[in-house]
Amino acid sequence: MIVNIDGNINRFYAQTLCMVFFPGAKFAEDEIATENTPIVDLIQRDTDEGCYAKATITIGKKTVTCEHTEPYSETNVKIKTEKVAVGVALFKAGEKFFRISPSWGILTGVRPAKIARDLLNGGLGLKEMKGILTKQYFVSPKKATLLGNIAKNENRIIKQMGDNTCSLYISIPFCPSRCSYCSFVSYSTKRLLSLIPDYLAKLMYEVENSLKLISELGQRLIAIYIGGGTPSILTPDQMSMLLGVIKENADLSQVKEYTFEMGRPDTVTEEKVRIAIEMGVNRISINPQTLNDAVLETIGRNHTVEQFYRAYNIAREAGIECINTDLIAGLPGESPASFQKTVDEILKLRPENVTYHTFCVKKAADILKDENNVYSPFDPNVGKCVDYAQVNAKNNGYIPYYMYRQKNTVGNYENVGYSLPGYEGLYNIYMMEEIHSVFACGAGAVTKLVSPNRDTIKRVFMPKYPYEYLSDKVTEADIHRTYDSFREFYDTHFKEK
Repeated sequence: MIVNIDGNINRFYAQTLCMVFFPGAKFAEDEIATENTPIVDLIQRDTDEGCYAKATITIGKKTVTCEHTEPYSETNVKIKTEKVAVGVALFKAGEKFFRISPSWGILTGVRPAKIARDLLNGGLGLKEMKGILTKQYFVSPKKATLLGNIAKNENRIIKQMGDNTCSLYISIPFCPSRCSYCSFVSYSTKRLLSLIPDYLAKLMYEVENSLKLISELGQRLIAIYIGGGTPSILTPDQMSMLLGVIKENADLSQVKEYTFEMGRPDTVTEEKVRIAIEMGVNRISINPQTLNDAVLETIGRNHTVEQFYRAYNIAREAGIECINTDLIAGLPGESPASFQKTVDEILKLRPENVTYHTFCVKKAADILKDENNVYSPFDPNVGKCVDYAQVNAKNNGYIPYYMYRQKNTVGNYENVGYSLPGYEGLYNIYMMEEIHSVFACGAGAVTKLVSPNRDTIKRVFMPKYPYEYLSDKVTEADIHRTYDSFREFYDTHFKEK
């Protein structure tokens, strides 16, 4: 589609707004319009009354235009007023053009709960917060209530966190096979899986030195998350080596949550679960995504429903404290009835965490290369699936504790983590809400250094691919130079002057 901008409008923000009504849209600077090419024209002007914006949507011979002026106020900085003005004008035009009202209104970005938390922490009550979300951002009352509950639960967890705390993320970007919808950096071919021994050796060096640095900086490590990929692709011996390095160099008595992803049920064994527990892990993820074998085959998941139940029972019988399961609404070939059955069966198992995702396809996903794929970004049934999952989680005693949103999700819906009370996924909150530093090790890892008052965040990226991580791009000297920049950040923001 084509977006034309006239005025002080951030192009990326404008494109993100357009995706509310045009999910999966692609934007090319040199695109040539055809008869059916969606065209959006945005105009912004500063006036004495406030920020004026006009949005026009054109497809073929149909055109809709809407205008809005957002008054300046003490609570709205100028850039926020401009964004609201443009967002309202475009949202009204989209509503009129398509005769639909997206449930998330003009809220963009991956962290909607942060806006709700800011409003609550600014002194507003839940009712006032919901009023702003519905009237200013056009969020539906149902989603505003959900957001308020999540923000309230997040605030409760954050208040319990304490000072000078941090988390550690460890990346294992390898999988036994690649799901067709996957866009993560994960290696699954035999040749690339042969990199694991060398990768693990370098990773353990980085983990050991990161843990030593955390101690040197006077930080208290309270959450560890080993993710991927599929970390349980490691052999038992490899798991023992990696977890052993953590056990030797971290004060696990201070760690509240220690997660090891065993996302693929076909990689879970009694021995691996036993090793994880012996090494201090108290939370694992076993992710079926659906309990429909036909859908699993369609998406290239390469495991069965039976294997999920087997893996889940292994973990439960071993005595792991917390099990998380991931489900995805809107998978290709999944009917509402099939998804609802999956929700019901999972809730019968009573996992401590259930994360409901909405199907999302990124540009690198294999499913987009298949001319016969059944992926549709406009599936009207996904909203029913999302609602069913959330209502039944609540009815079964689960509470929503974190949320994130992505572009290109079917129906523009959200991803929400639910837990039984007392089993909230702490790392998910710490990472998503950017409330303390998260040190990250391995390929594709992103360290986020967060200042005490959370007004400054520094991101440090490791090379994206394992072969880059193993190349001369990341030497021991490079790692220690990176640590020097971490020390400088902490000297600047944490030490009293």
